[in-house]
Amino acid sequence: MIVGPEARGFIVGCPVAFELGIGFAPVRKPGKLPREVISADYEKEYGIDTLTMHADAIKPGQRVLIVDDLLATGGTVKATIEMIERLGGIVAGCAFLIELDELKGREKIGDYDYKVLMHY
Repeated sequence: MIVGPEARGFIVGCPVAFELGIGFAPVRKPGKLPREVISADYEKEYGIDTLTMHADAIKPGQRVLIVDDLLATGGTVKATIEMIERLGGIVAGCAFLIELDELKGREKIGDYDYKVLMHY
């Protein structure tokens, strides 16, 4: 399963899921998904925000790759990891097109495997 946070995570994650022949689950801001959701809060520069995903998106024991365009502060990926694990999923890794090294988002990923194409 590929999980991608809105909005550019959709653009990057959907083609990866298609090419691998596996499913894609979106992570969105509150009020954007039609079925029952779970949520996780994360810190932004000027406050707290919330992300949601469908409560039935991940099956217990299912391996999940998080795909997004950018790793900056790490708040989005940390909240995404939290929701996947709460549903019983196994985070197989994280993949990003770009990492902004100065913002140290990598520290919020912990020991999960992660890949980045470009560092700035």
